[in-house]
Amino acid sequence: MRKLRLIIKREYFTRVKTKGFIIGTILVPLLGIAFCLLIIFLVRHKPSQTMRLVIVDNSGTLAQPITHNLDGKLENGQPEFTIVETIVRPASPDAVQQDLRSRINSEKIDAYLWIPADATQSFELHMRNPDNFALIGPLSGAVDQAVISARLSDRGVHLDDVKEILRGTDLKLLKVSEAGESVEKGQSIGIAVALVILLYTALLMYGIITMRSVLEEKTTRTMEVLISAVTPFELLLGKILGVAAAAFTQFAIWMISTALLFTYGALAAVGMGAGSALSGVHIPISLVLYAGIFFFGGYFLYSAMFAAIGSACSNEQDAQQLQWIAMAPLVFCMVIYSMVLNDPTSTTSVVLSEIPFFSPVLMALRISLQTPPFWQIALALVLLFLTTIVSIWASAKIYRVGILMYGKRPSIVEMFRWLRYS
Repeated sequence: MRKLRLIIKREYFTRVKTKGFIIGTILVPLLGIAFCLLIIFLVRHKPSQTMRLVIVDNSGTLAQPITHNLDGKLENGQPEFTIVETIVRPASPDAVQQDLRSRINSEKIDAYLWIPADATQSFELHMRNPDNFALIGPLSGAVDQAVISARLSDRGVHLDDVKEILRGTDLKLLKVSEAGESVEKGQSIGIAVALVILLYTALLMYGIITMRSVLEEKTTRTMEVLISAVTPFELLLGKILGVAAAAFTQFAIWMISTALLFTYGALAAVGMGAGSALSGVHIPISLVLYAGIFFFGGYFLYSAMFAAIGSACSNEQDAQQLQWIAMAPLVFCMVIYSMVLNDPTSTTSVVLSEIPFFSPVLMALRISLQTPPFWQIALALVLLFLTTIVSIWASAKIYRVGILMYGKRPSIVEMFRWLRYS
């Protein structure tokens, strides 16, 4: 037991004292904050310059109502659009378009709107920056209102304010849970996606770290000295537990930072106001605990698999070719998580989240969206625990044979054959 503690201590402090670990532990929460602030900035950012627009009206009737509907204001109080010129039924359309394109290229105007003679045809907006959605939206709305008003007038229906009549209503979404009801503006999906990415990244990263730790000692022949003092199983278990302690330390810091940051939506409330989509974000303590438990179980499962791969290979290139065996279930989780996201209570979602190789990610995802019955969570944990024991046992068998084998990379069939060795 003393030797096992020494191995765990060495593996733990070797990693937590590195600059990479410290920088990564601090940098990930900071990057998360920076990412949130960037989203807030992009959502709140609006154009600050008026669009100079020329309207070419081949119908002869729509330019005036469109101009009337373009009454929006920028944050600085300036109008969103300035109608530089209105051209009605040009005698030479091609010449007019060529002239307007040259005026856009010379930056004398920003865009021109081409209205067809028949309103059933497509309207065209010519501009240098077609990705300026902040102004394209209001312009499209003004065109729609003018066309609808013209169609109604043709049928004898005259309306003074089409915009007010066509104005829709807000559908307020309320998420019902055992704790009560809360306004849903997409924050649950945001938390779920962030949790999936965090679990996927952490499991994959620390699994590869475990594999490289085994591979490093094997390639430097340190392994030959170590197994003279401890058994292969003790060495494998010490490595897994040592890296697990480092992984859980970092993961706990990340989860606690995330929980503290978004529990009451303080950052979002300051940045976007109390009515924003993020201002009501609340991460239950139960979700943090369940995510930690499934991460810990998933780590032991995948680290045992990665350790077995590392022990069976003699160099980094061979390990990279074999690591797809352990990576495949995690990659599959990222491929199908959107299906679970859309319907977390479907039979397919329930079955997939109970499979031990998927449950660390998919069951945590289901819990973040809609907490499943406790028996499903308990069953997933039991299956994960049993599979982890079998995985560690099988990895120890492969580890015992593979750590002293050099040269040719063993095939998958040969690795399975090692499991039968006594």
